[in-house]
Amino acid sequence: MSLKAQLEAIIYAAETPITLDQMVQLVKDSVITENADDEAEVKSRVRSSLEELVGEFGSSDHGIEIRQVAGGYRMSTKPEQHEVVRAFAKTLKPPVRLSLPALETLAVIAYKQPVTVPEINDIRGVDSGGVIGTLLDRKLITTAGRKQVIGRPILYKTTKEFLMRFGLKDVNELPSMEEFEKLVAESFQAELIPPEHAESRTPATQPPSTSSSEEEESAEAMSSAAEPEPHQEEEIEKSAAPRQD
Repeated sequence: MSLKAQLEAIIYAAETPITLDQMVQLVKDSVITENADDEAEVKSRVRSSLEELVGEFGSSDHGIEIRQVAGGYRMSTKPEQHEVVRAFAKTLKPPVRLSLPALETLAVIAYKQPVTVPEINDIRGVDSGGVIGTLLDRKLITTAGRKQVIGRPILYKTTKEFLMRFGLKDVNELPSMEEFEKLVAESFQAELIPPEHAESRTPATQPPSTSSSEEEESAEAMSSAAEPEPHQEEEIEKSAAPRQD
């Protein structure tokens, strides 16, 4: 893979603007393999390739560009494409948000399909009947006939909508359970408070934090209160001693 291709992939995948130094560290090993002597030369090559990449995306053939933002680089749509992108965004469905029980149930169905509600309940250890309805409404699962056992319970499987949500060709491309949990968290993340606002907001019921010095003073006060004074120790010993008539 060429250096420009690596840089393009890194910038595309980055959630926040990525700096030149960060990119140098990420591609350093592969560039050094290509006869670069030291880190200064690696940085020079990365900067040169990055400038070429920025120039290529700056042409009218691309609808996105690579811009310098907050000391780093990131991809963004070009101003002249904002109207068509805004129109497209209005056609998108609102993001699907599921509860933790729903996510757990979806994972069981994805890996055990076709599967019945009693089988899902055995795996999760709780009743999943209500959650099944939610997943059906969201078109993430569908029925797959009935199992040929007593009672003939309904079988469930994932849908095309499920594959689209996770970018899978088919269920054979399902990742490991650990990777699946990560994909679930990314695809169906709950509505969170932005980090910059989360730090400034403190629940009304939460008491103000105590500094370490205050905690130490409080601990010393509690310790001294628990320890009896010298004359108290004498009284305690006298009262505890056996009485001699």
